[in-house]
Amino acid sequence: MHKDVLFSLPGAMRGAKRSIPLAISDFTIGIAFGVLTHQAKINLVESALMSGLVFAGAAQFVALSLWSIPLPVITILLTTLIVNLRHILMGASLRPWFARLSPLKAYALLFFMVDESWALLIKDFDEGNCDCAFLLGSGLLLLIGWTGGTMVGQTMGMIIQDPKLWGLDFAFTAAFAALLTTMWKGKPDLLPWLTAGIVAVATSYLLPGKWYILLGGLAGSLIGAFSDAR
Repeated sequence: MHKDVLFSLPGAMRGAKRSIPLAISDFTIGIAFGVLTHQAKINLVESALMSGLVFAGAAQFVALSLWSIPLPVITILLTTLIVNLRHILMGASLRPWFARLSPLKAYALLFFMVDESWALLIKDFDEGNCDCAFLLGSGLLLLIGWTGGTMVGQTMGMIIQDPKLWGLDFAFTAAFAALLTTMWKGKPDLLPWLTAGIVAVATSYLLPGKWYILLGGLAGSLIGAFSDAR
């Protein structure tokens, strides 16, 4: 943490370069999302705006699963809030670096903080780099892939009736599996990861909605923090 925190074009370019495989995956997942928005009678402009402004795949899929007429606004807001509460933990983990940026830069960058870009940034920090523009390059490329995929899927909605038949639903799982392999640091990670998985699976059966995402993440984070403190 003794290094100066940077915000440079090379850092942004490095973030974009490392995100290319995940952007391709996001494009694929975006196609699946676009197809589903077409089936939900959401038009192309509305679908593109949702992906471009919300930029949260899990929350958007959840919102879409609740989509009906009349629109259950309160239910959608509360459910997506629960799904995205993990961003509090993710944002807190970036504070040691982002606190040294101007508030304008720090808060603007957080728009580009999604699961994939956050994981790649943490990996980059662990490698000894301290360039916060990495998140801009990474997140921007992922945003382009996600929004572009949504628009393609919306346009192809008449052709692709069931994304599962094309294997598009597995892209989301594949992307996160790839991220986990890059974040593995050895045996000390085993207990927090197992704890998070066990709590998440158990909670998914015991509680309705998406609480398992938040509670699994909290349990793993607490175990990880306790282990580091020792």
